[in-house]
Amino acid sequence: MQTTAKPLAELTFRGVILGGIITLFFTAANVYLGLKVGLTFATSIPAAVISMAILRLLPGGSILENNIVQTIASAAGTLSAIIFVLPGLVMIGWWQGFPYVQTALITATGGILGVMFSVPLRRALVVDTDLPYPEGVAAAEVLEVGAGSREGGEESARGLKVLVVNSLASAGFAIATQTKIITDTAATAFRVGAGATGISGSLSFALLGVGHLVGISVGAAMGLGLVIGWFVLVPLMTAYHPMPGDVADWVGAIFKGQVRFFGAGVIGISAIWTLLRIAGPVLGGVRSALAASAARKGGETLALEERDLPILWVGAAALLTLLPIVWLLWDVLAGGALSGSAVLLIAGALVFILVAGLMIAAVCGYMAGLIGASNSPVSGIGILAAIGSALLLVGLFGQHPGEDTTRALIAYALIVTGIVFGVATISNDNLQDLKTGQLVGATPWKQQVALVIGVVFGSLIIPPVLNVLNTGIGFVGAPGAGPNALAAPQAGLISALAKGVLSGDANWTMLGYGALAGVALIVLDELLGRLKLLRLPPLGVALGIYLPMSVILPTVTGSVVGFFYDRWARRSGNPEVAERMGTLTATGLIVGESLWGVAFAFIVYLTGSDAPLALVGPGFAGIALIAGTLCFIALAAGLYRRTMAVAR
Repeated sequence: MQTTAKPLAELTFRGVILGGIITLFFTAANVYLGLKVGLTFATSIPAAVISMAILRLLPGGSILENNIVQTIASAAGTLSAIIFVLPGLVMIGWWQGFPYVQTALITATGGILGVMFSVPLRRALVVDTDLPYPEGVAAAEVLEVGAGSREGGEESARGLKVLVVNSLASAGFAIATQTKIITDTAATAFRVGAGATGISGSLSFALLGVGHLVGISVGAAMGLGLVIGWFVLVPLMTAYHPMPGDVADWVGAIFKGQVRFFGAGVIGISAIWTLLRIAGPVLGGVRSALAASAARKGGETLALEERDLPILWVGAAALLTLLPIVWLLWDVLAGGALSGSAVLLIAGALVFILVAGLMIAAVCGYMAGLIGASNSPVSGIGILAAIGSALLLVGLFGQHPGEDTTRALIAYALIVTGIVFGVATISNDNLQDLKTGQLVGATPWKQQVALVIGVVFGSLIIPPVLNVLNTGIGFVGAPGAGPNALAAPQAGLISALAKGVLSGDANWTMLGYGALAGVALIVLDELLGRLKLLRLPPLGVALGIYLPMSVILPTVTGSVVGFFYDRWARRSGNPEVAERMGTLTATGLIVGESLWGVAFAFIVYLTGSDAPLALVGPGFAGIALIAGTLCFIALAAGLYRRTMAVAR
C-alpha cells in the first residue's frame, strides 16, 4: 500500500512569530546604522541562519518554514531603507518628530505596493531569466545545507563545514577590524595635473563573496564604471571646480556633488532601457498569471511552484492601498498653502505612484537579480523618484512659488518619494526572496503573503525607533540637533535635491551627461552581444560610477576570484560539487560579516560610540592597514585552498 508523504510545514504561526521577533531586532539595527553611516545590511541571510538554528530545536521544522521566516525578516529589514527619505521631513522642519500613523502608513503602503507590483514580475525576472540573484542563491544554499545536514547527507555535511568555517573567518576578520589593530578600509587622494582623484578599498569578505556570486560579466561592467567615475570624471571635474583645503575633501565633494549625479543619469537611462528589454517578458508574466487564475477557477490543479497570488487579488489589493495614500496626501495639503489645488495634486501623485512604482519595481527587481539587494543603488532610484515628484510639482506651480508654498511642496514631494521608495526597496528585496523560494521549492503565494506580513511588521516597528533616535540624538541639519546628531546622508541629499528642483538649482548638467553616457553604454553592450564577447550590462556600469570605490573594488575583485575558481572547478574531477562548494564559500563570507553587522549595530547603539571595540588609536593606522591587507589576502587564499581540497 502506497502512502502519500505528508507535506512540509511552510506558512506556520510559529514561523510568522519567529520572523516578527527577528524583524524587531534587525529593523532597529538597520535604522540606526543607516542613519549613522548611510549604509544598511541585508537581513535575509542572517535571518535564515538564525531561523535554521532555532527551528532545528523544534519538532517538524522544515526548509520551507525556514524560508518563510527569512522572507518575513528580510522584507521588514529592507523596508528600513525608508530612513533614506523620511528624516528629510524633520530636517526641513515640516515634522517635529515622526507621527506614528503617518510614518507607518507611508512605509506600509509603499511596501505593500512593492509586493503587489513584484508578483507578476516573478515569472519574468525569476523563473524565465538567467540573472544570477547572488543573495537569493546564497540564502537558498544556507537553507539547503541546513536541511541536508539535519537529514545526515554526506555532501551536505561537508558543505555545512565549508559554510561554517568561512562564516567564522569572515566574522572574525570583521571583529578584528573593529579593534583597529587591523583596518578594513584604506583611502588616499592625490593630485592629477590640475585636478585630483583618489583610491579607496574595503577589505570586506562579504563584498568579495558577492563579487564571486554575481560573476565576471557584472564584475567587469562595475570595473568599467569605476574607471569612468574615478579616473575620468573625478580628475576632469576637480580640474573644472578647484577648491581650497584638503585634497580628500575636494575629491569627496566632487564625487558626491557631480559624479554621483552623472551616475544617477546613467542609472536613469539604463533603467529605461532595462524596462524596454523586459517589457515583453513582464507582459508575458502578467498573461501567464491571468491564465493561471483562469485555470484555477476552472478547477485545474496547478503545480505548487506556479501558484502565485491570484492576479485579480493583486490588482484589488493595489487599488485598496491607494485609499490610505489619498488620506496621507490630504493630511499634508489640508488647511495649508496647497489646499486649493488638493484634488489636482492628489490625482497627479496617485498616477505618478502607480506608473513610477510599476517601472521602479521592474528595474529594482532586475538590479537585485544582477548584483544583489545589498549593493543595488536604491538611493539612486530615490534620487530619480525625488526628481520626478518635484518636477510634477514644478509643472503645476512653477519655480519660486513663495517660501511657505515651497516648504509645503518639498514636504509633499518627500512623502510621495517615500511611498515610491518603499516600492523600490521592497521590490528590490522581494524578487531576491522569491528566487530563494524557487530554489528550495516554496509555494509562491505563501511567500508573497509572508512578504506582506514582513512589510506590516516593519511598518509597525520603524516609527518608534525613529522617534527614539530623533528625541535622543537628532539628525544633522534638523532644528535643535545636538553635537552627536546622526548624519542621515541620503535623507539630507534627497530633501536638498527636491528643494533644488523646485528652486531651479538641481544639477541637470551632470544628469544629462550621464543620460548620454548611458546611451553609449547601451550601444556598447549590444555590440559586444552581437560579437559574442563578454557583455557589460549598462546598469552594472552605472553601479560602478554611482557607488563608492570602496564598495566596487572588492566586488570586482571577488568576481575575478570567482571566475578563476569556477574555471578550476569545471576542470576538476567532480565539477558540480566543486562549483557548489565555491558557492558555499562565497555564501559563508557573506553570512559571517552580515551576522556581525547585526551585532555591531546594537553595540554601537548601546554604547553611543562609533568605535566601541577600538584597542588602539589613530596613530596605529599605518601598521593596521599593512596588517589588515596581508591578513585579508592570506585568509582569502587559505579559505579558497581549503574549499578546493574539500571539493576534490
